[in-house]
Amino acid sequence: MGDGRLAGREVPFPARLRRLLFLAFWFGGLALGAELLLIGHYEDPWQWVPLVLLAFGFLSGLGIWWRPGAVATRVFRGLMAVWVLSGVVGMALHLKGNAEFEREMVPSLGGIELIWESLRGATPVLAPGAMVQLGLLGWATTILHPRHKGGRA
Repeated sequence: MGDGRLAGREVPFPARLRRLLFLAFWFGGLALGAELLLIGHYEDPWQWVPLVLLAFGFLSGLGIWWRPGAVATRVFRGLMAVWVLSGVVGMALHLKGNAEFEREMVPSLGGIELIWESLRGATPVLAPGAMVQLGLLGWATTILHPRHKGGRA
């Protein structure tokens, strides 16, 4: 695939780039899923959301990898939008949890000091941003897809 050929035929640059983006998406998603399982990110229903979304995203991704089509691409894009939304919600939940913990520890804490301590808390506030990043990366794999709206994004 490095020389622009696939099974003896020339592969246009957008297709090669789409495949590379998809592989980066897959690797990142597998690593994120493994990390969430290793840290025990399944203690309450909210913590299951990224694991379930990762699973559905991969199943949908397999669909556009092996049998690309307009419907499969739309479903995948929809899931990627949900991944982005889940990452934003996850960051808010992490921040809220840290703020509640900080208020329990120091009830008088407030303002900028509370925000600062919450951002630096035990639960990594920016970690759910990985879902945002992967969702955007997954979406990028569908740009200029030849089977989606005549090849236009």
